[in-house]
Amino acid sequence: MDLSTQLRDGVYKAYSAVAETPQSEHPFAVGREFAERLGYPTELLNQLPSESTEAFTGVSNVSLFADIPAGSIVLDVGCGAGLDSLIAAQRTGDMGKVIGVDFSEPMLIRARTAAIKMMATNVEFRQSSAESLPLEDASIDVAMVNGIFNLNPAREKIFQELARVMKTGGVVYSAEMILREPLPPEELNNNDNWFA
Repeated sequence: MDLSTQLRDGVYKAYSAVAETPQSEHPFAVGREFAERLGYPTELLNQLPSESTEAFTGVSNVSLFADIPAGSIVLDVGCGAGLDSLIAAQRTGDMGKVIGVDFSEPMLIRARTAAIKMMATNVEFRQSSAESLPLEDASIDVAMVNGIFNLNPAREKIFQELARVMKTGGVVYSAEMILREPLPPEELNNNDNWFA
C-alpha cells in the first residue's frame, strides 16, 4: 500500500472514530467547546443538534465568514457532521440549497440525522471524496472548505474539482492549518504522527 493510500485510510479511520465516539480521546481537537474556541457563537451552537456540534472537527468558522447570499447553491467540501452545512442552510434560506460532501459514512449519518432534527429541507449530504465531487459542472455559487487540504495529498485534484463545479463568478472560502516551517525529512513521510 502506498503512502497516499495509507494516509487516506488513516484519515478515514480517525474521522469516522470521531463520529462514532466523539467523547473519546482523539489526536486532534473535537466538539462543541472546540467550535466555540474557533469563534462559533454559543447562541448559534445552542440552535444546532448535538449530532453536528459534538463531532465538529474543522479548523475555523468558515460558514460564518463566508458571504452566502440568500438563494445561493452552497457546497461544503469535507462537511463532516454537518455543522457548517446547517449554518449555511440557514443563511441561504428556503430558496437556496446546501450540498455537503464527505467520504466518511459515519460522519454523514450524523449530518443527516442533524438535518432531520432541524427540519432543514434545503440541505443534502452525499458520500464522495473531495477529488471526485458528485456534482455537475458550473453548478455551485459558494463553496466552503474547512480544513481538508492538510489531510489529502491529492490537493491539485481537489482544486481542479472545485474549479469544475463553480459557476462563473462563484467564490470558494477555505480555512486551513499550515506549517510555519518545513518538516524534518524523517517526519515528512511518516504517517504515525500525522495528527500530532
